[in-house]
Amino acid sequence: MKKIVKSGPASVELAEVLEPAATTIPAYWAEACKHLVKKDRVMKRLIPQFGDACLQSRGDAFSTLARSIVGQQISVKAAQTVWHRFDALPRKMTPGNVLKLKVDDMRAAGLSARKVEYLVDLAIHFDAGTVHVKDWQAMDDEAIIAELVAIRGIGRWTAEMFLIFYLTRPNVLPLDDVGLISGISQNYFSGESVSRSDAREVAAAWAPYCSVATWYIWRSLDPLPVLGAE
Repeated sequence: MKKIVKSGPASVELAEVLEPAATTIPAYWAEACKHLVKKDRVMKRLIPQFGDACLQSRGDAFSTLARSIVGQQISVKAAQTVWHRFDALPRKMTPGNVLKLKVDDMRAAGLSARKVEYLVDLAIHFDAGTVHVKDWQAMDDEAIIAELVAIRGIGRWTAEMFLIFYLTRPNVLPLDDVGLISGISQNYFSGESVSRSDAREVAAAWAPYCSVATWYIWRSLDPLPVLGAE
C-alpha cells in the first residue's frame, strides 16, 4: 500500500505556495456543486455551509513549483522567510534567472544544498522546454503528472496539488493527502480508520468533480478559504 503523505491539510500547505496575483475561478464550479449536491449526501450538507467561496488559481507555473520546493519539510512561517529571501535574488523569478544565481547566494538565503539542487533542476526543465507548459491545457492529468515527477524534488502529491490549485483540473483525487483521508474518515466513517480503497469508493460519486469535492472536504477540516495563496 502506498504511504500517505504526512503533510498538513492542503488548506495550510498550499495557501503559501502560489504568488499573489489575479485570481481565476474555475468555470465548472457551479455545475460541479450541483452535481455533488445531487449525488452525495455529505456534499449536500457541506457545500451550502461555505456560500460562494471556491477554489481560485493564482500565480505562474514556475514560481508555484519553486515555492512548493522551498516550503518542503519546514514550517509555513519559515518557508515564507526563505522564499522572500530567495525571491529577492534574481531580478525576476524566471528559470533563466535562477540558473544564473550563485549557489552560495542561494544557500545564504536559507536553502539547503538539496533544495538548491531541486530548484536548479526545476529551472533546467523549464528552460529546456522539457515541461510543456503551453501544451498542458490539452494534456490529460496523468501526462502532466509524469512530466512533473521527472523533476527532482517533485513527487506525485505535489504534482496533484499543482493540478488542483494552479491548473484547476476538476477531477483530481489525491489519495496520498492526509487531509483528504482524514476528512473522509470524519465525514463518512464517524472518525474510523479509512483505507485508500474506502476513499476511492466514496469518491466514485464525486466524479467527474473529485477536485471540487476534495476542496470541500478540506474546508470541513479548516474553515479558512483554501486558495492558491493568501
